[in-house]
Amino acid sequence: MAIAAILLIAAGCGGSEPPEEPASAPEPSAEAALLDAIIGPNAEADAAIEQILAAGDSRFVAPFIELLRMHELAWIPRERREPNVAALRELSGEDFGLDWDAWVEWYGTTELQPPPGFTGWKGELLGRIDDGFADFLQEGTPARDRIEEVVWGGVAVDGIPALDQPILLSSDEATYLTPEEPVFGVSLNGESHAYPLRILDWHELVNSTIGGVPISLAYCTLCGSGIAYDGRASDENTYTFGSSGLLFRSNKLMYDRETRTLWNQFTGEPSFGPLAGTDVTLERLPVVLTSWQAWREQHPDTRVLSLETGYVRPYSLGEAYGQYFGSDDTDFPVWQRRDDLDTKSRVFGLEADGATKAYPLATLVEEQVVNDALADEPNVIIAARGTVEVWPDGATYEAGGEVRAYERADHSFVPGTNEDSLTDENGAAWQVTEDALVGPDGERLERLAGHLAYWFGWYAFYPRTEIYEGTSTARPSTEPARSSAIAR
Repeated sequence: MAIAAILLIAAGCGGSEPPEEPASAPEPSAEAALLDAIIGPNAEADAAIEQILAAGDSRFVAPFIELLRMHELAWIPRERREPNVAALRELSGEDFGLDWDAWVEWYGTTELQPPPGFTGWKGELLGRIDDGFADFLQEGTPARDRIEEVVWGGVAVDGIPALDQPILLSSDEATYLTPEEPVFGVSLNGESHAYPLRILDWHELVNSTIGGVPISLAYCTLCGSGIAYDGRASDENTYTFGSSGLLFRSNKLMYDRETRTLWNQFTGEPSFGPLAGTDVTLERLPVVLTSWQAWREQHPDTRVLSLETGYVRPYSLGEAYGQYFGSDDTDFPVWQRRDDLDTKSRVFGLEADGATKAYPLATLVEEQVVNDALADEPNVIIAARGTVEVWPDGATYEAGGEVRAYERADHSFVPGTNEDSLTDENGAAWQVTEDALVGPDGERLERLAGHLAYWFGWYAFYPRTEIYEGTSTARPSTEPARSSAIAR
């Protein structure tokens, strides 16, 4: 990707049954020695491979997949590639050649485990790219997810720099924006902020304060999800975040600066590090993707990011990820997939009491107002303004659409007289606000914190999701034959 190359310069830098476990495995100290040996001098590496193959120790499949990736990146001598790949074929019983993506996606379908010492070894291996990766992945680090699925995203730690309490302009001062271009909008306690994607594409994280609430707007460009989190976590501590440069199922792993724990951007849960052994979580806050013109009309007093970020970037729309957004492909392996929808179809996702549902954006835009329910809780979803698409330099930059979700109680709604109103079953008008639907007698139905994402991104973390099919119907997505321990 173009962004990876620029940011590296800026930072300075098939589902078959897994093989049986061996009848007798080496002692942990021997396993650690073998891990070190396979990246050592040729004679030492060859002897280690011979010992691993003699034992049929399939736990070393994961290390050899890591080495294949390092070969791609030219961090391992070229002459080691063939013996490493040959060992991978023999241990796994599979043959995907030099296709690292295929190996990773196959491994995800298995229940194989890596050898003891793998986490620290992997951290040291990635530490050849950036020392910070070794700090994140130390041996004995608590882990909630499979460490084997963590991959390098092409940039250094903070190579995609977060914006911390950035400069904000009034709407009149933001003359660099065009009316149709996409922004994320967040409103809290009467204060509204707009975050243009032409800037967020390059930074992906904003740590800011809105209406007295510390927030982190975490944007994963690869899976198309912008999620706002309250920085005040469930453990009563406040966290700020940066980009780790690492990915999990093509989703960014952000890290908190207070404990250097890696967090899943999609779920708001710690994945690897000191907090991964706890039940701490982040609360999602409502966020909307819309056009600058629509947001400004709804919030004339909004504040908006300044181009004066402290970084030199070509803040033109589509410059960073326009090509990726316009393609049907993913850039990194994701093993947990289904073809219920197109890979990069946009969906609006909701979660309630452990239940999840994906609402295809195209269906929401067609129906405009959807009366539905999740986990037996009635909701209403509004998409009255359609999709947000622009065409910079002739290329399509499709960013999503303006979608909001609210509690519904026992009401039923249809579109109102304008995009910011609804009509209920009695013909009464309700006002659509950022906090709630407000009825004629002051009745309030609170906003729900859903967000947009590509279908592959949503399904990768919620394989048991329902899919809304229109006219308030839904079906469960067929689950994969085998899911990893973190399948939700």
